[in-house]
Amino acid sequence: MSTSTSTGTGTNTKTGTETGTGTGTPQRRRRGAERRPRFAIAVTALFFALLYLPVGVVVLFSFNSQKSLTVLDGVSLRWYTALLHDEALLDSLGMSLQVSLVAMAGSLVLGVALALGLVRSRSRLGSFAGLIMLVPLITPEIVTGVAAMLLFKGLGITLSTTTVMLAEITFSISYVTVILRSRIAALNPEVEEAAMDLGATRGQALRLVTLPALLPSILASAVLIFALVFDDFVLAYFTTGVDPQPLSVRIYSAIRFGVQPTINAVGTLMLAGSIGLIVLALAIPRLFGRRGGLDLLSGK
Repeated sequence: MSTSTSTGTGTNTKTGTETGTGTGTPQRRRRGAERRPRFAIAVTALFFALLYLPVGVVVLFSFNSQKSLTVLDGVSLRWYTALLHDEALLDSLGMSLQVSLVAMAGSLVLGVALALGLVRSRSRLGSFAGLIMLVPLITPEIVTGVAAMLLFKGLGITLSTTTVMLAEITFSISYVTVILRSRIAALNPEVEEAAMDLGATRGQALRLVTLPALLPSILASAVLIFALVFDDFVLAYFTTGVDPQPLSVRIYSAIRFGVQPTINAVGTLMLAGSIGLIVLALAIPRLFGRRGGLDLLSGK
């Protein structure tokens, strides 16, 4: 009887120990998995601080009431008012807007046509062309800028606003094509075929069926291209003429002779405009009940 009890107790004790050990190990692992990676969080916070702290300083000192760029002495809109009376900066702003609008329109027309051709093409040439379209996205922009400048110089074309527009259109086509290809590939081709079965020509089916279905992606691409071209510096620097210059190049030229508080105001306005345009580009597909702009860029 005693032996039986002892054996039962030992078994229970052993079982309890094994059970405790078996349940304790997953709990410790779960606790370890739930611990926050403090080092990773610290590195991430440091990265974003180094990335955005200079931008925050520019925004802050754009409202400085004094000319100092090191001491903040009161809040004022003095430098924004001075910006409105700076004819050189206003001329550069007008040129940047003009180049952005022309580049947006030109890259949309060519990009939509190219995306349709690449998706509908069944030949190896179409697949090869699709790979070629990705090259401008991974090529350093300075290489593209130098190549464009050498091309214009070799053809005897004087650098001017027109050369900037041509370079920006060429550079932006790839972005439009990549964004629209994923959307076109997701379209059901039977809808367009049904329209042609009902008497529509191929052009009418494209205009009345396909393009309206692509409208959210086209609008998102347009806003994104406008923001990219408006802020572009490298390509504009290598392809612009003497005067007028794009706003980004004008700011660079002014900084070489000393940073003026007006530049802080210009930078703040450019930052606000760019953020607004990119947010609009990402929100447009959502407004049409489609996938967001980030999904379109990633091709998901």
